[in-house]
Amino acid sequence: MGSGGGSWKILLLRIGDKCPEYNTTDPKEQIDTCYGAIRRELDHSGSDILPFLLQCAEQLPHKIPFYGTLVGLLNLENEEFVRKFVDGTQKSFQDALNSEDCNKTRCLLRFITVMMCSKVLQPSSLVVVFETLLSAAATTVDEEKGNPYWQAQADFYITCILSSLPWGGAELMEQVPEEIERVMVGIEAYMSIRKHVSNEGLSFVEDEDDQVLEEKDFLEDLWTRIQDLSSHGWKLNSVPKPHLSFEAQLVDGKSHDFVPVSCPAQPDLPSAQFVVERQKHDAELKYPQRIRRLNIFPANKTEDLQPIDRFVMEEYLLDVLFYLNGCRKECAFYMVGLPVPFRYEYIMAETIFSQLLLLPHPPFKPLYYTLVIIDLCKALPGAFPAVVAGAVRVLFEKIAIMDMECRTRLILWFAHHLSNFQFIWPWDEWAYVMDLPKWAPQRVFVQEVLDREVRLSYWEKVKQSIDIAPALEALLPPKGGPNFKYDGTEGTDQSDEQRLSSELKKMVKGRQTAAEVISWIEESVLPGYGLQTTLSVIAQTLLDIGSKSFTHLITILERYGQVFVKLCGDEEKQVMLIEEVSSYWKNNTQMTAVAIDRMMGYRLISNFSILRWVFSPDNVERFHTSDRPWEILGNAVSKTFNRIADLRKEITSLKNSIVLAEESAVKAQAELETAESKLVLVDGKPTLGENPVRLKRLQAYADKAKEKEASVREIIVAKEALLRQALEENELLFLNLYGNFSSVLKDKLPEPSKAQTLWDLKSNQADKMAVDAEEPSTMDMDDLDEGGPKKSLSNGETNVAIYNVGEKEQWCLSTLGHLKAFSRQYASEIWPHVERLDAEVLTENAHPLVRKAFYSGLRSRQIFCSVSCCTEHVQTVPCYLISSRDGRWALAAVMS
Repeated sequence: MGSGGGSWKILLLRIGDKCPEYNTTDPKEQIDTCYGAIRRELDHSGSDILPFLLQCAEQLPHKIPFYGTLVGLLNLENEEFVRKFVDGTQKSFQDALNSEDCNKTRCLLRFITVMMCSKVLQPSSLVVVFETLLSAAATTVDEEKGNPYWQAQADFYITCILSSLPWGGAELMEQVPEEIERVMVGIEAYMSIRKHVSNEGLSFVEDEDDQVLEEKDFLEDLWTRIQDLSSHGWKLNSVPKPHLSFEAQLVDGKSHDFVPVSCPAQPDLPSAQFVVERQKHDAELKYPQRIRRLNIFPANKTEDLQPIDRFVMEEYLLDVLFYLNGCRKECAFYMVGLPVPFRYEYIMAETIFSQLLLLPHPPFKPLYYTLVIIDLCKALPGAFPAVVAGAVRVLFEKIAIMDMECRTRLILWFAHHLSNFQFIWPWDEWAYVMDLPKWAPQRVFVQEVLDREVRLSYWEKVKQSIDIAPALEALLPPKGGPNFKYDGTEGTDQSDEQRLSSELKKMVKGRQTAAEVISWIEESVLPGYGLQTTLSVIAQTLLDIGSKSFTHLITILERYGQVFVKLCGDEEKQVMLIEEVSSYWKNNTQMTAVAIDRMMGYRLISNFSILRWVFSPDNVERFHTSDRPWEILGNAVSKTFNRIADLRKEITSLKNSIVLAEESAVKAQAELETAESKLVLVDGKPTLGENPVRLKRLQAYADKAKEKEASVREIIVAKEALLRQALEENELLFLNLYGNFSSVLKDKLPEPSKAQTLWDLKSNQADKMAVDAEEPSTMDMDDLDEGGPKKSLSNGETNVAIYNVGEKEQWCLSTLGHLKAFSRQYASEIWPHVERLDAEVLTENAHPLVRKAFYSGLRSRQIFCSVSCCTEHVQTVPCYLISSRDGRWALAAVMS
């Protein structure tokens, strides 16, 4: 590109990259080139350069050292421009704080720190910003002055300070040692009064209770890394320091003051305990932890890095993933070209997988991370595919203790990933799962991956991909299409049901209406065959007609949906209909889920009937061996909440519309009154002084504006009534959902005295098998370099295809895992109803493990249970989950 108006933008975007825009990879020469281009444009494009440069710093934060140096050089050329730039940065930083934009706040504080290094800002101004954040954090966790349940906000402020120090700690220590030491002392004091943040409910694996006390939370870990960096003289390899190449020039620049900022206040501390816990949940949603490290590989795989370098690399990778989510090719380009002098494929894989599996929700849809991994495999064909394969093997070894939601995400990702690489995988390494019981998580994982692969391709192709492990063919989903009960050629030996089915097909082929079909059913079918046979014939036949494609199914449901409405007027009959759908598509899990989902979308069946069907005895028995019931239940619950979300969006949009309608009505009325005020008196009688035609038109405008406003208000009232109804239905759905969970688990869980933790469930079975259940599971990647993965399972056994958790225990583990996953996924919607759930469902009769799974999903450390007093009078009192030294959870009752 020539010297046109866009060349400086390209240079700004590509600075630090190996690209054709720069003829060199030397940072100093790139900065000189970019500086020269911007300096030439300052006079006539300064108003464009200022916001674009700030936007680059915000959205390409791994290049902040280059942008900070550029601003320092511009400060030598044009102090007024840089002063405006500093003011703009301050305003953007204050806006980020006020809007609780975590990523923008963190990146801008890093940029402010780097500008201090380039002599653009006074070091004392940066310290003031640090102290403002530190003071707000300390006040928040103060039980008398603040609201400790908003500790997530306070932790975020301290994280922002600490995460900026790798970019400017050395300069601060050199220029204002006393001030920065004061900040460090303040942070140390904060760390001493804040509460440790447990990963309870958010851990990737279920079996880490014994590590809860020993492990550091994210902020404690970062504080340790910063202290280690300080003890090493603030020297690190992962942060470039391009300003040092221009130090002799930058020292002559004028350092500007940074206008102080203020932090938003948190809500007042409420008195009701459930409201307090919900407030904590809201704070964690607004200030989420960016990453929970998934340590897949051993330390020797990440070279000899300082602890802080690992953190900085994660910052780079997370920033690129966040800001370039709309452009996956650019995302992969930047991820493989970060400004560090060491290899980082293993850190990159761990970071991406930690985001893919992040609980409660990943920042973006899992599909995004799938595409990024695919692009990285193509960008680094000699390195990254092997790293990803190694990660899969290690995660597979951990599958037995992995959180159920993480397990499901891993299945979906792995199947999609393989579909982009011709389904190639060394399946013979996992052939041993056929020697495991059908409920073993590793076997179920392989089975579900193969099922998802078939959905993405076709049966023969997937079968061909596992030819190296022919035994695994038994785990493939059944081959074949629908299971139509009434299939048969026309003739004299047709059964009555087949004859009815053929007759219905002729009616559909003849395009007879739903009303005509209903009339035929009521007159010719129901009286002689009863509801069950009638429903079976009608459902199976219509499904068969719609089985050719998804479009055929939609057409049938739209055209003849009223037939199902007429036949299935209550929940029990809808369950019968769902059973027919499941029977017809028993060989195709995907079409079962699609058909039921579409039927719910057309309101032919309700979410309550789906819930009732999922918890029917036949489905309950396969909770631990198939994802089919959970997929259908998840779709139903998700669709319920999507309806609520859509209603809320519509109401918000309508309320915005009513503001415009009010303004329009006021304006029209004002114009009309102005025109009417021009009436004059002639012989004591009012006479129009304005054009009568215009006056009539203004009157019509005013009337129309009022009508529109009234119409919008009526729509809002109707939508709000629908929302209230949906929320009431939502509450009943939760009561039913957790009531069913509690009921089926109560029948199968051991007595509370025998199983108070998940570990008890496993160790009970292990004790029966005389297996040492205390040996920790292994996650050693070195095994992969010695002839493939070991066949190790939950309790550490190796080289033997054995799974020592019994079927009943595994059923309990799987069902509890899904209970927790539902609670976690829909926590925001559950909290308004948690008091009623606790009073009506999670009562003293509920098993402690059910309560623990529910509240663990909500991230609530408080539960309510019945405690027998010494007088044998049972009272319901608040209790708290307390982690003991051996990792088991105990209940501490708080008696008033």
